[in-house]
Amino acid sequence: MKKSVYVSAVLCSLLVTTGCSENNNPEQQQTPVHTQNELTKPVVYQVFTRLFGNTETANVPWGTKEQNGVGKFVDFNDAALKGIKELGTTHVWYTGVLHHALVGDYTEYGISQDDPDVVKGRAGSPYAIKDYYDVNPDLAVNVSNRMDEFTALIERTHSHGMKVIIDIVPNHVARNYQSLGKPKGVEDFGAQDDTSKTYDKNNNFYYVPGQSFQVPTSTTYTALGGKAHPLADGFFDETPAKWTGNGARAPKPDINDWYETVKVNYGVKPDGSFDFAQLPNDYKDKDYHAHYAFWQDKELPDSWYKFRDIALFWLDKGVDGFRFDMAEMVPVEFWSFLNSSIKMQKSDAFLLAEVYNPLMYRAYIQQGKMDYLYDKVGFYDTLKAIIQLKQPANSIFEAHQSVLDIEQHMLHFLENHDEQRIASPDFAGNAQWGKPALVVSSLISRSPTLLYFGQDVGEDGSENAGFGTPTRTSIFDYIGVPAHQAWMNNGKFDGANLSADQVALRDYYKAVMSLNKLPAVVGGEMSPLKLEGSERVVGFTRSLGQQSVYVLSNFSEQPQTITVNVSKAQLAAMSENTLLNDLLENHTTELKAHTQGATFNLTLDAFSSAVLINKANNE
Repeated sequence: MKKSVYVSAVLCSLLVTTGCSENNNPEQQQTPVHTQNELTKPVVYQVFTRLFGNTETANVPWGTKEQNGVGKFVDFNDAALKGIKELGTTHVWYTGVLHHALVGDYTEYGISQDDPDVVKGRAGSPYAIKDYYDVNPDLAVNVSNRMDEFTALIERTHSHGMKVIIDIVPNHVARNYQSLGKPKGVEDFGAQDDTSKTYDKNNNFYYVPGQSFQVPTSTTYTALGGKAHPLADGFFDETPAKWTGNGARAPKPDINDWYETVKVNYGVKPDGSFDFAQLPNDYKDKDYHAHYAFWQDKELPDSWYKFRDIALFWLDKGVDGFRFDMAEMVPVEFWSFLNSSIKMQKSDAFLLAEVYNPLMYRAYIQQGKMDYLYDKVGFYDTLKAIIQLKQPANSIFEAHQSVLDIEQHMLHFLENHDEQRIASPDFAGNAQWGKPALVVSSLISRSPTLLYFGQDVGEDGSENAGFGTPTRTSIFDYIGVPAHQAWMNNGKFDGANLSADQVALRDYYKAVMSLNKLPAVVGGEMSPLKLEGSERVVGFTRSLGQQSVYVLSNFSEQPQTITVNVSKAQLAAMSENTLLNDLLENHTTELKAHTQGATFNLTLDAFSSAVLINKANNE
């Protein structure tokens, strides 16, 4: 039987044993934890929208969009979306959709020019939002029709069975925030602020009264790499100066501060105390309905309402969820207010937050009503250390154990726009190292998985785009992405220009992600396996009902031979048939029973993995 057909057969046979009935108790189902009744785990495909469809290959440092090209919404055609779907994608995270500050001239459309002195790169940071009610004009074929082009993309994505996520960045906005797209009756951030005060509860920003903003200076950096521009003069008119996005309070921020942005005020006073009601402790156990009701009679800072209205605006456009940038820099209570408001309008909205402080994880999930958080500081950082030969492979279990009680809420990833490409010299220097890491990160728990565009074809991020340094594909400048462009093949998205190794790598990604539909992977318990023979191999089981899956991955450039010791408890779900077959590669082995359980031997090639299951279920 073919492996894909086999997986479907296993799903059907396990429906009775996996408990697929709905849980209607809102107290126990406070977030849409993805269990076996959905028969898959979420897979988020992050795409940098401006780069995805770009076919230009000049890659001039600090190049204009005319020189280096820029992708458009329309580049996500049916072939592209089908290719994204092949990776098991359930949600597409379109990064850089909202209108952010950029160095380009759209004045003929009524859009003010942005000053390069407060723009990072030429294409601009997607996290310096200039207009929350509009989309990036760079991404439209017809700039006047840019919103319709994006809503058409939403509809195309939905037609391929995938949902749409965009970014919201509540902590900060661009220094030159100015909304042209805001609905009638909506005022811009700061429009009613009392700028004579450092702080006021209903001010949207913090101020340095009596002082003007000064552009940061550096001995190593100049705007646009020193290329000429009429506004690149080391001056930006802002009086009084606003606090910078990362919280820097000086009128002249440091060059390493987020100087292109300004901090949003949520009612947190300069001394750190709060100017809003606190959630009672027991609300960590209550659902979003209770959270929503809690805030209805409270007097809240103006910024809370502004961001609520922004989120609901995009839900009305057809967006299915949000990735919240630097969520830990905004109070948990605000997230309770915002996310409960979102869930009241769209109960299945997908809410993902960037949070790096493990001490705050549970607060943002339980009180803040987030569905998912980045598992970066524990899981990703440990996997990276394993790949770089700094830690033994089984050290991943300690990282996983630290979030065991919330593991279904922790998003796993190997790449995203902030992290180095696996194939970059500063990370691994070889995309093959991502293969065992993908297997472990995808199959070890109920956690959803994030894939970054180009990851599946070994993109190395080596292009010098301008702002910043290589190893990460630039999010600040116009650039081509060579490995991705080989798969894109001038808009055919058929992979015709990929090398044989790249084709094999993409096929491997598709095979691994298809295993996310196994019931034991979707909702089963994880148990580490005891291995002998190599500290570069890690192994674990995932078990649910009558299904047990044995996962083993070799984090080595050399073949590794191991003996696997299986306890009686780990054998509980196994049938009498002791032959194990591999769902991923071509390994076969046999369990040898003894009084304490069983053992089996296995040789894994370099970067190889085995996902073993009883032969009895494979017939």
